[in-house]
Formats: sequence, C-alpha cells, structure tokens
Amino acid sequence: MENTNLNAIAATQLLRNSLDKFLAKDMKGWTDLCAEDVVAEFPFAPEGSQERFEGREALYAYLKDYPNYIDVKSLPTLKVYGTDDANVAIAEWSASGVVIGNGNPYEMSYATFVTFRDGLIVNYREYWNPQAFQKAMSGGSFAE
Repeated sequence: MENTNLNAIAATQLLRNSLDKFLAKDMKGWTDLCAEDVVAEFPFAPEGSQERFEGREALYAYLKDYPNYIDVKSLPTLKVYGTDDANVAIAEWSASGVVIGNGNPYEMSYATFVTFRDGLIVNYREYWNPQAFQKAMSGGSFAE
C-alpha cells in the first residue's frame, strides 16, 4: 500500500509554496523546502556563473544574498502544471521588481522544472534569459 503522506500535498502545490517563499524573500525558508541532497541547475546561467549546485547548504550559500541585489515585488504570471509523474511539476512564471544597486527594472520570465521526494525538492532546474539578467544588473545594452 502506498504511503499517502508522501503525496499528501500535490507537487504543483509544493512548487507554488516554494514560489511564495521566493516572493517573500525567504531564501532560508526556500532552501528548507529542499532535500539535503538537492541538485539545482541553471543551464542558462551567464558565462562565468555556476550552473549546478549540489546540496542544500551550497544552494543556500548561492541564494541567501539574492534579496540584497534584486527586490522582487510580484510574480505577474504564474502557471503551474502537473505531469505524468506525481512528483514532478513545471511552472512558467515571471518576476517583476527592481535591481537594488542601480534602480533598473527587473522583469524576468522563467520555466522551472521541479522534482519532489517526500515533499521536498530534490531536483530544481530553471531556465531564464541571461542577457536580460545582465542588462538589468548592469544597465548596459545587449550589444555591450
């Protein structure tokens, strides 16, 4: 008999919960939703940036200062999809805010693929536009 506690909360709701923590700028709370052995991947990270993080501590070290650089004020769009695998959810979402250091607008769209085990994130893969990120952070044009 399947342990119903493991799937008591749908993967789609778990993913929504993680985005609520992100919007609340609670990076510790966000990483607490991850398993100790979580793997996070950012395949489109800007050149010179780390693309893969293994373990909750490494991921927290990467994310903990994020709210000091970008003030995300809202998630204007959010669509969360279940998949054939009850432990996997996908989100298409956007973040809107301000880059704290330069006052530039921060507008980013994401596609996120998340796998859960026992209610915790074990794999997090996020796709976003590194050119838009660099433009917001630097204020430069795409041609720079």
